[in-house]
Amino acid sequence: MPYYDIAGLRVRIERCGGRTEKQARPYLSQNQNDDIKADIVIDVSDEKINSHIEKHPELGYDDWAYMLTGSAFYAALLNFNGMLLHSSCIVVDGVAYAFSADSGTGKSTHANLWLKYFGERAYMLNDDKPAIRKIDGKIYACGTPWSGKYDYSRPEIVPLGGICFIERSETNWIKKADTSKAVFNIFSQTVRKLPLNGMNLLFDVIEDIFGSVPLYELGCNISKEAVEVSSSAMLKTPEELGI
Repeated sequence: MPYYDIAGLRVRIERCGGRTEKQARPYLSQNQNDDIKADIVIDVSDEKINSHIEKHPELGYDDWAYMLTGSAFYAALLNFNGMLLHSSCIVVDGVAYAFSADSGTGKSTHANLWLKYFGERAYMLNDDKPAIRKIDGKIYACGTPWSGKYDYSRPEIVPLGGICFIERSETNWIKKADTSKAVFNIFSQTVRKLPLNGMNLLFDVIEDIFGSVPLYELGCNISKEAVEVSSSAMLKTPEELGI
């Protein structure tokens, strides 16, 4: 099976095919030498996939293989100072911004408003499940192949300038996130079914994020003003992040 470079890690996905293989193709490592050990090996068995199909037959083999390989990657990522954040993550002028919320709240809509507003200065890093990882003391957002139904992702690692938790509002406002609420918001948008050791690793990553990345709460509607309000508070330069 081939090797992939994902979030700065060498990843091998056993029995990689269908949608998983298609979306992982941009992450294919230039070095396929088996003598170089993989950081993460993902091996989701047919038995495990079929057991999920039995419980939820509305989804097929390819769907479950894609979701379960993603779950396996994000669980293993905790061992490398990283975590999943269910969010839409864009890059503006070389800095990443993650917009997180429950499904249907409008995180992708707001992120796409930023893309339209900033034009060529901006692009989508991952529209659903970016990896957030601490590397050499800095916090980065990373593209991954597990990126939602439209497969908007890039195999890049970009300094993270802020995380914004979105809620719908008739008026547009932004403020620094309340710490206790932010803990709940991050915890509700990541992998949670973990053994005790995994939970400890997750809380370590969250603590690193809180110590390094600005966190915001945003109430917004679908308008240009919503982008102006949020970006006026959030925009950073790589220099401001010490990158």
